Amino acid sequence: MAMCVPVRDMKNTADFAALVEQEGDVAVTKNGYSAFHCLSESEYRILHEESAKAKLLSRMMLAEEEAAAGRYADFDDFAQTIRAEYGL
Repeated sequence: MAMCVPVRDMKNTADFAALVEQEGDVAVTKNGYSAFHCLSESEYRILHEESAKAKLLSRMMLAEEEAAAGRYADFDDFAQTIRAEYGL
């Protein structure tokens, strides 16, 4: 769970950066409500990689569904169509 700190704690940037590195995820609050989250570099990379993996898996599942339904073309047919359409 993210550690919560008020926005005024960001004034001391060195201490705040150290806190983010130590905790990994810090929720910054303004007037008692969550304003934004700060992530350490390692946490950000993990989040970014997981997002990329989820997008790839989603696209792979869609491609498998399209192939099973017969909605696909092989590369040679596709390339020939594009060349003819654009005069390449």
